[in-house]
Amino acid sequence: MKYNILKNKIYLYLTEFFSGMAIMAVELGASRLLAPYFSSSQIVWTIIIATIMIAMAAGNVYGGRSADKHPDPDILYRRFLIAEVWIAAIPVLGKYVILLISGALIITISHHLLVIAAFLACMIIFVYPCFLMGTVTPSLVKYTVDSLEESGTTVGTLGAFAFWEDDLTYEGESIYNYLQVRENDRRVILSTNVLFGVQSVMEKQDGLTGMYYDYAMAAPVMAAAQDDAKAGQPVSILILGMGSGTYDHQCRSYFRDLDIKGVEIDEKITDLAHQYFALPEDANVTTYDGRAYLAADHEKYDVIMVDAYQDITIPFQMSSAEFFSMVRGHLTDNGVMVVNMNMRSDADDGINTCLADTIASVFPQVKTIDVPGNTNRILVAGREFAGREAFAKAIDTLSTDDPVKKSTIKTFLMGTYAGLADYRAGRHILTDDKAPVELLGMRAIDQLVSEELAVYKEMYHEQGMQGIMEELL
Repeated sequence: MKYNILKNKIYLYLTEFFSGMAIMAVELGASRLLAPYFSSSQIVWTIIIATIMIAMAAGNVYGGRSADKHPDPDILYRRFLIAEVWIAAIPVLGKYVILLISGALIITISHHLLVIAAFLACMIIFVYPCFLMGTVTPSLVKYTVDSLEESGTTVGTLGAFAFWEDDLTYEGESIYNYLQVRENDRRVILSTNVLFGVQSVMEKQDGLTGMYYDYAMAAPVMAAAQDDAKAGQPVSILILGMGSGTYDHQCRSYFRDLDIKGVEIDEKITDLAHQYFALPEDANVTTYDGRAYLAADHEKYDVIMVDAYQDITIPFQMSSAEFFSMVRGHLTDNGVMVVNMNMRSDADDGINTCLADTIASVFPQVKTIDVPGNTNRILVAGREFAGREAFAKAIDTLSTDDPVKKSTIKTFLMGTYAGLADYRAGRHILTDDKAPVELLGMRAIDQLVSEELAVYKEMYHEQGMQGIMEELL
């Protein structure tokens, strides 16, 4: 009698629908679980999709053969139940599986750590339930021709898989990012997606941050120094990748006569900026993609700050020669583009080399400076740059009337100017047709992680695995 269940199309369709929906939920949940640790780049997505598809394919083969031999609905729904229990445990146990894998890889290898760890995590956490779910389809196809197939989507619907921290000021998700805000006596900090790294910082004492925002403040001065006709006129700045408004805040703290516009694709980050980072409610921020905004905008700016990131890399469409040509077309005659390159890589074919070569193919002059104590590198590009005396004069003209701030910013920016190095261009040009920024970014972060993991290797030799787990947890 029980075999009649499989002959009822309603049961067949419902079972197939919910099995497909569960697999898609696992896939979407996998991206949220892995994002804080391995980012949500296309490489990580490829690992997730490939792992789940392999599991489903194996399940299809096993399920088809099993259905031919034993067309028993009890077996089918027993597998369904086991898979459901496994999936329900993932939010609770998944974090510890990832930490154990990361700890083991710290001891054994350093290269390609994130990719290997993400792959192993997917294999351990997601393969078995997807394999069991994969057995459902051939079992049902035996009795019906039509079956439901679920395809990919870009928006996660499951709850947040976070760091399980209890000392956060804010923790949540937007359609683009996993978001954390934390604060201490000195700073308010925004982190998005990645385990290591800070995306925005606000100093509560209204001073220099020591991060790339400070060095990028050389750009408005360079633009003003090159154009005496603009003396006394506001310097117009467009920020592509407004974030929580740190660059806007720093510029307004130390300069006067500024006209600043921001573009930020994630409206939730803008809301957090108003709530936690003192971004004025009347700040001119547009919720839009940076390149699409430029395509629709007809204004020209003295400074364009490019600080848009998709996890660890600049979105490919904002790293190509076509994009930087668009930026140059929106600059005034003596305008300056400033770009935050968040991973310091000196490889001949690394991401920074490719970005700098691409920019140098569009702009006559390109200079760079590394940010001490950080992995960031600042690049400025323009038609030509003024000399030291004109730069110092422009600081005096632009800087605030506050004597302490005036002295602070002049000392700092004169040091920044002295540290700017001319870039010698190569031939690694990124275009809209070929801009593998995810791969280049993963190579750079692999190098950075290898360097950073030295401390964990030393910890392992001194304290063993227990010391590492205590540090990570």
